[in-house]
Amino acid sequence: MGFSRRRLLGGAAAASLLTVGSASAQENETQHHGGVITGADQLAKQGWQQLAGRKLGVLSNPTGVLASLDHTVDSMVAAGVRPVAVFGPEHGFRGSAQAGGSEGDYVDPRTGVPVYDAYGADAAKLAGMLTKAGVDTVVFDIADVGARFYTYIWSMYTAMVAAAKTGAAFVVLDRPNPLGGRAYGPMLDPAFASGIGRKPIVQQHGMTVGELARYFAGEFLPAEGVEPPELEIIQVKGWRRDTFFAGTGLLWTPPSPNMPTPDTALAYPGTGLFEGTVFSEGRGTTRPFEIIGAPKLDWRWREALDELNLPGARFRENYFVPTFHKFVGETCGGVQLTVTDPRAFDAVRTGVAMLVTAKKVHPNLFGWRPDNFIDKLSGSARLRTMVDAGAGVDEIVGSWQGELADFDRRRRQYLLYK
Repeated sequence: MGFSRRRLLGGAAAASLLTVGSASAQENETQHHGGVITGADQLAKQGWQQLAGRKLGVLSNPTGVLASLDHTVDSMVAAGVRPVAVFGPEHGFRGSAQAGGSEGDYVDPRTGVPVYDAYGADAAKLAGMLTKAGVDTVVFDIADVGARFYTYIWSMYTAMVAAAKTGAAFVVLDRPNPLGGRAYGPMLDPAFASGIGRKPIVQQHGMTVGELARYFAGEFLPAEGVEPPELEIIQVKGWRRDTFFAGTGLLWTPPSPNMPTPDTALAYPGTGLFEGTVFSEGRGTTRPFEIIGAPKLDWRWREALDELNLPGARFRENYFVPTFHKFVGETCGGVQLTVTDPRAFDAVRTGVAMLVTAKKVHPNLFGWRPDNFIDKLSGSARLRTMVDAGAGVDEIVGSWQGELADFDRRRRQYLLYK
């Protein structure tokens, strides 16, 4: 099937050509609460015959899992549709590596399929891997958590560029966004692009990976000097934009070692900002990104946060001793964030409120990482400079409402779900 940018941008009619599963089919076949069927499960039920005869290169990790809890690659091999290669992102294909790590190149002992280490590879290097393996179709099956600074969506972007360079088709086995379909937060300034944010999207993008693939193909790939790859999205059935992960009926598979529960994912687009501070973001505890703190912090931070009455959020005074990462073996004080109402909760605004109050209550303890990593996380120097200047939460959040509204308008033509 030939591909052109005109077809991608052609609205609803084009969407029917590039995706599998229409909105009406979703509503007729399943209920939108507790009856979600992923793209991978749909193809697995058909014995993967839609992909048969292709030289598949699968970019996946432990979240590429079926309702049966079998991995998609294991299921493909069992059905006789054997990939020629697998590509592992950050944390690796089987997920054994910690943050910033991967598993290297190896032959998967379960399937015998060669695994290539794709973490950190640029498009040219990844294109070389695709060529070496003889891939003619790249299959992406990874569950995202909905934050710009989570690296899997940028692994997908790199793979799309590599596929375009080699003439390979690109298939996305779509999965729900666990945070629902609303967008929040500031836009990335291209001057601050990095491995945790390569292109201008907002901090909590509110899109599935399939929708993002369409957005990337329409908005960014032409600037790479390549014709976007032939793009096929196997849509999720039964998911709506107002559905959070708890309403999908799916079982949670941690997409990385420090994303253990759906509750972690709800907090992450906001509390992930604490990776850019000297505070612990809770790595080395049982509730990373929900527990935040540092040595010598006391109850006053929790009291200041309670006074804000942040929608959908509650805070508990908390003390903890991290087992790895920041402050190993040291007693830290701080708070535990609990999301009480996901529909009312704004993770980005809550994260900003936590930064502002931490600096106000504990000015001698709060600080940014010396490398200003916060700028890469938030997408520009704006958040850091406004917090340092004493700006309030409403002023900071208000500063990006125009760019957020523009992103919301721009993304509409690429959305697949109501």
